[in-house]
Amino acid sequence: MHIKAVKTAPISLGEEITKVLDNYLPPLVENTIIAIASKIISLSQNRILACADVANKNGLIKKEADAFIADEYNNGNVCLTIKNNILVPFAGVDESNGNNHYILYPLDIQQTAAKIWQYLRTKNNISNLGIIITDSNITALRRGVTGVAIGYYGFEPLYNYVGKLDIFGKTIKMTYINNLDALAAAAVLVMGEGNESTPIAIITDAPRIEFSSTSDFNMNKISMPIGEDFYSPILRTVRWIWNRR
Repeated sequence: MHIKAVKTAPISLGEEITKVLDNYLPPLVENTIIAIASKIISLSQNRILACADVANKNGLIKKEADAFIADEYNNGNVCLTIKNNILVPFAGVDESNGNNHYILYPLDIQQTAAKIWQYLRTKNNISNLGIIITDSNITALRRGVTGVAIGYYGFEPLYNYVGKLDIFGKTIKMTYINNLDALAAAAVLVMGEGNESTPIAIITDAPRIEFSSTSDFNMNKISMPIGEDFYSPILRTVRWIWNRR
């Protein structure tokens, strides 16, 4: 597998994402996956707020979250939230590389990924193309952040080992590889988190990828309900406050 980061100039507020891709992507070949930092999608959608205009960051986080842990578990400092079925700090509200602005999660993430997929596929006259919209996230009991996918299109997000044999000839009963988040993590590693100005990555020769133009691409394919999650004994011991939209 090969991943190449794409350097860009600072992305302007309201700049159409397809125009950004026109400016910086080379011609694409079959079986390519394009990873795009969610932050530049947010900028293209004007999803930012000046820090000076936000009286209470915690209030903004609660508004943006699908669910947040009640204040009694956070001493008033809202941190852990659920956004788009992902456990994420601060509902994705981010100040880094924001120049005194809060950058919020993009809207209509799956539809945006589909739009980019269709545009690049047609422009480059290719059939097999994948799109990943990435963000940073934390892992329990680990320092540092890694990449995670918050949207995708054009390929199956999971690789199923169930029914296949392990090296000793035993049938595998449970294992799936989360190709989507694995690729997002690898792309974000190459793209960086600071002043690299490389918010796009081109992935080629990724293993075990099943490209498709007809599948129902949605994040529910990799989402796990709280009650079925391995971490449910922890997640269900706190009081979640849900925003009903």
